[in-house]
Amino acid sequence: MITQLFLALIGLSGGVIVGGGIVALITVLDVIPRFVQITKTEKYLLYYQWSVVLGVLAFMIFDFFSSPLYLPSIVLSFIGIFMGIFVGFLAAALTEVLNVIPILAKRIQVDDYLQFFILALALGKIVGSLFHWLVFIK
Repeated sequence: MITQLFLALIGLSGGVIVGGGIVALITVLDVIPRFVQITKTEKYLLYYQWSVVLGVLAFMIFDFFSSPLYLPSIVLSFIGIFMGIFVGFLAAALTEVLNVIPILAKRIQVDDYLQFFILALALGKIVGSLFHWLVFIK
């Protein structure tokens, strides 16, 4: 009984730390306001914020109860696409804030080939994800 309570406390603490870190990262990077600014959809800001909150709550509940989703493959494909879009936006916001790519391009002296460098990063991410899901996971 004590062991189970201790493990529950560790799991809850880890979840709070990771969740707090993600919220801090999204807040510091201004992901939602920047996305609204780029797309010029200021009137939908409240919808963006609520979609993030409801998405986090929904997937937290799915993860907490460990119940499988018996949904058609097409629905799961769209969920996966939107998750990938979110991760892509988060990564793009991080690189934009830190100016990682321009600094790296100047350091390794490939300023003229920057578009190929970005394309290689994107293709590497795609190929790595496909390998992970199609080959590595059985």
